[in-house]
Amino acid sequence: MATERLDVIIFGASGFTGKYTVYEAVSVLKDLKWGIAGRNRAKLQEVLKEMGAKAKKDLSQTPIFIADVNDEASLLNMAKSCRIVVNTAGPYRFFGENVVRACINAGTHHVDVSGEPQYMETMQLKYNELAKERGVYVISACGFDSIPADMGIVFVEKNFDGVVNSVETFLVSGVKDEKNASDSKAGINTGTWQSAVYGLAHADELRGIRQKLYPERLPKFFPILKHRPLIFRSREINKVCLPFPGSDRSVVMRSQRFLYDTEKKRPVQMHAYIGFSSWLAAIFVALFATIFALMAKFEFGRTLLLKYPSFFSGGFVSPEGPSESRMERSYFKMTMKATGWPSSQRLAESTDQYTEPPTKTLMVRVSGPNPGYGSTCVALLSTAVTILRESNKMPGNGGVLPPGAAFSKTSLISELEKHEHGIKFEILANK
Repeated sequence: MATERLDVIIFGASGFTGKYTVYEAVSVLKDLKWGIAGRNRAKLQEVLKEMGAKAKKDLSQTPIFIADVNDEASLLNMAKSCRIVVNTAGPYRFFGENVVRACINAGTHHVDVSGEPQYMETMQLKYNELAKERGVYVISACGFDSIPADMGIVFVEKNFDGVVNSVETFLVSGVKDEKNASDSKAGINTGTWQSAVYGLAHADELRGIRQKLYPERLPKFFPILKHRPLIFRSREINKVCLPFPGSDRSVVMRSQRFLYDTEKKRPVQMHAYIGFSSWLAAIFVALFATIFALMAKFEFGRTLLLKYPSFFSGGFVSPEGPSESRMERSYFKMTMKATGWPSSQRLAESTDQYTEPPTKTLMVRVSGPNPGYGSTCVALLSTAVTILRESNKMPGNGGVLPPGAAFSKTSLISELEKHEHGIKFEILANK
């Protein structure tokens, strides 16, 4: 007798992100049937015990599936056992594609927290048509990379009452009571560090992928949003800012391209920045980023970065990841400044050019706790819940999509706002 298909399986559940996804699943997936999967049954049982104790709920009867990224039959069996796989097993550059392929073959949706543009865009290039044929949604960047930015722009456009030309994002993250804390400085675990090392090492692959993905370039829309100086004090957030090197901009650009191609919506231009409390802090981070990028480009440098992550990050990276108390005190705030034209100046065609400069601005803030492993896990599970409940409000009947393109017409934002470790979207000023 075939067992009943579960709603959700969390794959990679014994990894650092995976186990906190299990913890958040107790509340986010409370009305759904879910299970967990990974290579090692004993480790998976330990996660259920540890996270069950933390959530004050007995998870011992949660279904467990043994699945290994190098065993395609086991991945297919897992994918056939549920309606959506929540994949927390990174770096996705190495471990993602087999899971995506198994999900598409099984007719099962797939979400992950990748912030790796090469992986995301390669999956779109290779599997978008097949996913559409099979009626499967494959959606990456469903965590801190890049739900705040991509859904933030969806929120901006819903509340702008006009036409948005450009958005600048200013990210600030921190830890409350940092000076008084006695716990370790670790802020991320080594898996996240590895993804960054390999992403930078292979950044030059992106041009070739994008030429195949988008053989026709987007038309230019004016005025063109200019880059700010390399280092500057932002009046918007009163912080010293640097360009933000994460995947936000590449994810937003893919969403905007999709909405232009399918709905002829004028694409929003976007640049991303990150803010620091002082010039000294910003200069220090800029120097560290330069050294990190140079080392990641060469095999010898990469070997050192991967072998001694704690040393090269000044203790910010550790195999154990951040302590519970540090995670509970960490937060992020992303301020978004949108400029454009009021609805009274809307043009007949979205491809027409404005002759007047933008006259309207909207300031928005997207914020949440524990960006690495709290609001990331809530966001990931919320995207899964939204696919299961509202696929009729999503584009077509499948495809490999970024979150803004996939969820712009759903109620994902209110789902994100519901949860204790969720993400809040608010309007600061509308002029």
